[in-house]
Amino acid sequence: MAAAAKKWCERLDADTARSVLAGADAVLFDCDGVLWRGEAAVPGAAEALRLLEDGPLGGKRLCYVTNNSSRTRAAYTEKLRRLGFPRAEPRQVFGSAYCAARYLRHALPPGGAAYVLGGAALSSELEAAGVAHLGAGPAPPPDSAHFGARAPLDPAVRAVLVGYDEHFSYGKLCLALRYLLRGQDDGGCLLVATNRDNRLPLEGGSAVPGTGCLVKAVETAAEREAFVIGKPSQYIFECVASEFNIDPARTLMVGDRLDTDILMGNNCGLTTLLTLTGVSTLEEVHSHLESSCPERRKLVPDYYVESIADLLPALKA
Repeated sequence: MAAAAKKWCERLDADTARSVLAGADAVLFDCDGVLWRGEAAVPGAAEALRLLEDGPLGGKRLCYVTNNSSRTRAAYTEKLRRLGFPRAEPRQVFGSAYCAARYLRHALPPGGAAYVLGGAALSSELEAAGVAHLGAGPAPPPDSAHFGARAPLDPAVRAVLVGYDEHFSYGKLCLALRYLLRGQDDGGCLLVATNRDNRLPLEGGSAVPGTGCLVKAVETAAEREAFVIGKPSQYIFECVASEFNIDPARTLMVGDRLDTDILMGNNCGLTTLLTLTGVSTLEEVHSHLESSCPERRKLVPDYYVESIADLLPALKA
């Protein structure tokens, strides 16, 4: 199931779906906008996943690949259970929080720690990986001796990790910059980001700022780019491939965002399937198809469906 050199975003009908799925050993899913929207499962999605595991075309390795750093792997397996999806183990979930912890476990020097702009889930994944860290949660108030510009620096910090942080503040930005500047003089300080998603869509067409806004603030202050863990970075796929030894040429990536899910899949040599139950639209795809820009062509998937439920006829045959 090798990815074609040029992609055309064909509608995945039942006959083509049977061929594509027969050639796949593993299927990677984004979650929000693909399997569910908020707290409601996409109709037919749970049945489709059950058939991918146990149906006539079943036996697929299912994995869940998400840029959301505000939930742990355990929280995702619980949500899958709660919404009626097949039972999943934490090792099948590859969130940007877990993969960031995995990266830092190997990248930090012995005794090194991370200064974290993030919340409880990111802290939990770092703790589970044995990565020493500080900074997660609310920042000290501006009149505190531990406010960013005045706080003493922990000598163990050798990385700044930026994730989704509801408590992001000027004080945290100051402290992140101070660690990164200090690193220029004493052996280096890594700058790592869970993902670059700039906006998180809400029901009704609204949106809130995403982690990418916080990452850009730190990058601007530090005058350097972060190493990004989440999609479209190839690193998060490398985590999946190393855990399950899957073959990219026999792997299907299913997502709702062209600039994260589809781009990662295309960059990694996967077959890519866009579902229209989330963020990206066919109009966007057509715009990229008409472009002569090679970078925009990378955003075009192999196939599209209106919903994951469109796979059901092929899976039941």
